[in-house]
Amino acid sequence: MRILVNDQEVEIARGMTVKHALSQAGILAEIKASKKVFDEWDNELGLDGALSEGMKLYVKEG
Repeated sequence: MRILVNDQEVEIARGMTVKHALSQAGILAEIKASKKVFDEWDNELGLDGALSEGMKLYVKEG
């Protein structure tokens, strides 16, 4: 399944979570530095959140 993390395409297996996508993109450490994850509509997402094909995630200051 393909999703975008900060406009970078990431390939992950179905059933993976937001945390897995951030890890695959190499930016999980930014979350530990007090940044948060948002979807394309600016809704905050938890690390255990479900993903779907084509979803867009953005890591930024909360």
